[in-house]
Amino acid sequence: MTTTPTLNGQDIGQAESAVRALLNRLLARTGTQFHGWVILSLLGRGSGSLGEEELTGQIVHGLKIGEDAVHAAAAELAWHGLISRVTQMGEGAQLTLTAAGAARFDQIQDGISEVTARLYGGLPETDLTIAHRVLATVTERANAELAPAGPATAR
Repeated sequence: MTTTPTLNGQDIGQAESAVRALLNRLLARTGTQFHGWVILSLLGRGSGSLGEEELTGQIVHGLKIGEDAVHAAAAELAWHGLISRVTQMGEGAQLTLTAAGAARFDQIQDGISEVTARLYGGLPETDLTIAHRVLATVTERANAELAPAGPATAR
């Protein structure tokens, strides 16, 4: 007899959907699309500038989306004046937050911090640490399964 795991993909998916809905509500108030937010977040949490190829690679790997979706989101952010794209001789393009982009990042991040405090507040630190470790392990294993040289699937 097989027992159902205490934590499973449905649990993770329901939590992700609920949290994503809260994020989408926050993003809608700022007129920011989700993929655009991911770009702003990567730039805002770093030095404010990142090579376009590196940024694209991180998002493609992290979100499991195509490069075209990343390029479209970057183009929209540039059109709105939130990032700039600079190509230097002999180097690839750099994407950089503008002052307006940094302000948008801060605005959204402040909203996320408020929601995070409400969602995670009062949960024991040890439980959060364990949940983080479990989810990181599940993500690592899933990424290994998705890798081109990952484990063979039964046919």
